[in-house]
Amino acid sequence: MIPTDRRRARRAVLLLSTTASAAALAAGCAGTPSVGGAPGASPAPNVAWTPSERVVRGQRLAEARAVDDAGRAASRDSARFRPGAPDFGARLARLTLADVVDLGLRNNTATRIAWANAQAAASAYGAERGTWLPTIDADVTGSRVKTAASAGRVAVEQWVFNPSVGLSYLLFDFGGRTGRVASARESMIAASFSHNAAIQDVVLQIQVAYFSYVANRGLLEAQRASLREAQTNLEAAEERRRVGLATIADVLQARTAASRVALDAQTTEGALQTARGALALALGLPANLPYDVDSAAATTPVAPLADSVDAIIGAAVRARPDLAAARAEAEAARARIGVARAARLPSLSLSGNAGRTYTTTIPDGANSYQLQLGLSIPLFSGFSRAYDQRAAAWQAEASAARAEQVRQVVVFDVFRAYYELQTATRRVGTADDLLASAQQSTEVALARYREGVGSVLDLLSAQSALAEARAERIQAQLAWSVALAQLAHDAGILDTRGGSPLRLTTDTTTPR
Repeated sequence: MIPTDRRRARRAVLLLSTTASAAALAAGCAGTPSVGGAPGASPAPNVAWTPSERVVRGQRLAEARAVDDAGRAASRDSARFRPGAPDFGARLARLTLADVVDLGLRNNTATRIAWANAQAAASAYGAERGTWLPTIDADVTGSRVKTAASAGRVAVEQWVFNPSVGLSYLLFDFGGRTGRVASARESMIAASFSHNAAIQDVVLQIQVAYFSYVANRGLLEAQRASLREAQTNLEAAEERRRVGLATIADVLQARTAASRVALDAQTTEGALQTARGALALALGLPANLPYDVDSAAATTPVAPLADSVDAIIGAAVRARPDLAAARAEAEAARARIGVARAARLPSLSLSGNAGRTYTTTIPDGANSYQLQLGLSIPLFSGFSRAYDQRAAAWQAEASAARAEQVRQVVVFDVFRAYYELQTATRRVGTADDLLASAQQSTEVALARYREGVGSVLDLLSAQSALAEARAERIQAQLAWSVALAQLAHDAGILDTRGGSPLRLTTDTTTPR
């Protein structure tokens, strides 16, 4: 017979092994869940997650659905720039600024997201407004009933068919329904204004990309002109050395200057392709799609503004869509105070039900109805309704403060953009003077060098200054165009056709 101590030891070992197995099983059950036979997360922070084939297939299906959704969204828009359009190739060869903005607005995902949010908010408002009407539902039930015979009662077996119509209607709730409808309406207005703000942001982004591309193209043309001049200087230096009027040092200096200009032009060529790809991305086009733009809109004559900063600020306070959205959100928050207040007050509702029952024993059916008038009186909920009302009041206060904050930012944005445009306008005038002086200086230095009374260093210095003046003039025009678009955006009046809605003076001479 096994001693008692040994028997107890075996029981303890068995208990420990059973507990360990259960713990291991529990650990396996509580581990990382799998997806398609592979762990749903990485096993360690420094290890990349490897998705299963099922996840990869799901991602491919999601990508295909996204492409289909984008195609359906594009099919709702104009067909002016679709590849199947008759003039598609001709338009891509010379896109105007209006075409560029139109393409970007229809293809940019930001406008699609904001528009979808506005549509959802409008639908939510329509749903909330439906609470002013009664709710009517139909219900049809069919059942097979069989009872057992017991206590002298015979068994019953029959079919029961019961169609019915129910009605419920909130008669009065001290403004709760009114507050919910008002909040949904203001939320819809805010979402629509946010859509307008998204359009303004996208138009500004596209215009900046357009102006940058055109500026890089103009800069490349200016550098090519400087390269031709540098090559002419090199030829003149070589000719002067051939006739004994210059040394090899002059030729080497002229060759170095020509190489430097060529290097600058090559760098600008790369920047131009990058700017071209960025513009294509903003338009929703492939970066390698052959297209070109008309630069006429980027050469608008520079002129001072006709409106004062106070007038533009006043227009911005009235027209800025993000400010209007903030105000609507503040109104929606204020309406939710009424909803919270009504939850603490009684509500009166009407409900009814009418139906007809058909059974095996009543083949012709029998009518039934029920009509109820209910009064709901909230008595106590642990002070939660009172705190809900206080929370709604403070949220309304925060929303009002945010609207005021947005208004202050709008005023500052317009103020800053206005004086940045003033600076850019003066910069264009100074760049014009600088370019004219540099051209005259280069002509004088070239004439002196050809006459043999000037040095090659003077000529190269003058032409370097001319190249810098050309680049400065292009950059000044770019800064002015961007500043004009930025001011229109900050004022909330940016033209979605690419033009400038701001009034400029008829005098196109820039202020000195």
